[in-house]
Amino acid sequence: MAAIGSSARRSQFKYLAFLWASGCALLCAIAGICLSLHLRLATTGFLLLLAIVLLSYFDSFVSSFIFSITAALLLNYLFTPPLFSLLIDKATDYVPLLTFILCSLLVTTLVRRIRDSERTQREHAKLLDLTHDTVIVRDARNRVTFWNLAAEHLYGWSKEEALGQPAHALLRTEFPAPFHEIEAACVRDGEWEGELVHTRRDGTRVVVASRWALQRDSTGHHVGTLETHNNITGRKRAEARLQEIQAQCLEEAQRLSKTGSFGWQVDTGALYWSAQAYEIFETSLDLVPDLAFVRTRIHPDDLPAFEATLGRVIMHGDLFDLEHRIVFPDGRIKYLHVVAREASPPAEGRQFVGAVMDVTKSRQTSARLRQAQGDLARVSRISALGELSASIAHEVGQPLAAITTSGEACLRWLRRTPPDLAEVEGCVVQMTEEGNRAAEIVQRIRKLVKGATPEHQQIDVIRLIQDCVAILRNEIESFGAQLELELPMRLPVADGDPIQLQQVLVNLILNALQAMRSLPEPRNLKVSAMHVAGGCLSVSVRDSGTGISESDLPRLFDALFTTKATGMGMGLAISRSIVEAHGGTIVATNNEDRGATFTFTLPEAT
Repeated sequence: MAAIGSSARRSQFKYLAFLWASGCALLCAIAGICLSLHLRLATTGFLLLLAIVLLSYFDSFVSSFIFSITAALLLNYLFTPPLFSLLIDKATDYVPLLTFILCSLLVTTLVRRIRDSERTQREHAKLLDLTHDTVIVRDARNRVTFWNLAAEHLYGWSKEEALGQPAHALLRTEFPAPFHEIEAACVRDGEWEGELVHTRRDGTRVVVASRWALQRDSTGHHVGTLETHNNITGRKRAEARLQEIQAQCLEEAQRLSKTGSFGWQVDTGALYWSAQAYEIFETSLDLVPDLAFVRTRIHPDDLPAFEATLGRVIMHGDLFDLEHRIVFPDGRIKYLHVVAREASPPAEGRQFVGAVMDVTKSRQTSARLRQAQGDLARVSRISALGELSASIAHEVGQPLAAITTSGEACLRWLRRTPPDLAEVEGCVVQMTEEGNRAAEIVQRIRKLVKGATPEHQQIDVIRLIQDCVAILRNEIESFGAQLELELPMRLPVADGDPIQLQQVLVNLILNALQAMRSLPEPRNLKVSAMHVAGGCLSVSVRDSGTGISESDLPRLFDALFTTKATGMGMGLAISRSIVEAHGGTIVATNNEDRGATFTFTLPEAT
């Protein structure tokens, strides 16, 4: 590095030595020529000044000072009395010499500044030629005053061809708004940016991201505009292709999911459908959809709900969310789920955008699922009744035994002489009561087995518990369990299907008994009911069995999950579905001492 610096200094010194020597020689030659031609001092000084100005282009102030002093000495020696002497006779002769030196230094300084300014401008122009963005400068009359190398490459016109041409006429610019509006915004804000479309020399079109910067003079008037352009043609094509692919994917996704999109102009009532929306309504693409056509397809029973939702949305701008049916001319029915919201901010008036989904298969699947759940619940009830066969036989056997006993007594009273009709009447009354009791037990069991269509009615929860305990009494005794009922005198009634709720309670009691089967006595079973906050009724079944492991608690109500060796894993799942269908909840917790408690809640009847 030191060697390089030393070499540069030697080269600079040689250059200056040559410049000073040649410059002084030139000044001496000019002075000698002027002397031989007998030119005056002023003419000679002017010629020497021109030479100094010329020489000032080649170096700095030091060289200008040396040349100025040299020229002044030549003027003094050759043209100021006494001639050929550096002495000056008159003091007044100092004035032109000093004036010459000052003028020479002043002019050369200005010349150097102009030279440096031009050099800086050339360097800047070179830098602008290095950028990949096109740079164009146009004056207030829209004439091109600068055209960089990138502009030549992009548009095809050379700098010489473009300079002085009307910029936007040359490029046949397409503006996103009227030019006078864009120009006014640029003058107002001092800048503007947006996308423009230009035409190349070969006729091809390019899209550019354009940025304008306004140039003003000292008085604030517009004198020029600097434009930089970035070619985004490839990006715009990629975006267009991406949008095309997205549209294709969206259309395919809508077709696969049977979901169509739509737009609704509230002010005009116009509807705009996607291709899948046309397919859902099974209409030709030539049809211009409107609300009148939609109303003709809506199921008459669903039309009031549609109109009410539509009116609410128009008035308050709420979310449109409605499931309804449409009917086709051949009588077929589809279930649609329509969701829409208001576009924000509205582009032109109030507009809603949304989606319409064909949920017919989903509804059919749900119906089949409910049917399967019902069938499975019926199987579960029959299975439970199989386990309760001994209890059922005991319950039915009691009134039958009472009927037999009363019948035998009745015969004995009739055979007396005279017959005791009062006793006979009492026996017959008792036989009738016991027969009705047996019939009620049989009817209750038949309903539980049949799984009849749910009939919601007001339910006395206390009576429901007592009926279940009556069915299970023999089962409870066979397990050696001690039953405790904790029931209040009165409870509000619940609303639901008594057969389904009876199945839930029977299943919970049987599970509690089976949980205590392998444990020594005492085996405590407690069934309680109470009124809890929030307008709900709570029914609990508590046992003193083995409890539930912490790992099993989260999955206890899942279908097909069971902790029994011979269980199907459906009893608790069905119980949960029944309770939730009634608007309640069911949970299981472990007791602090031992065993577990199952609790379900039901809302009060309104």
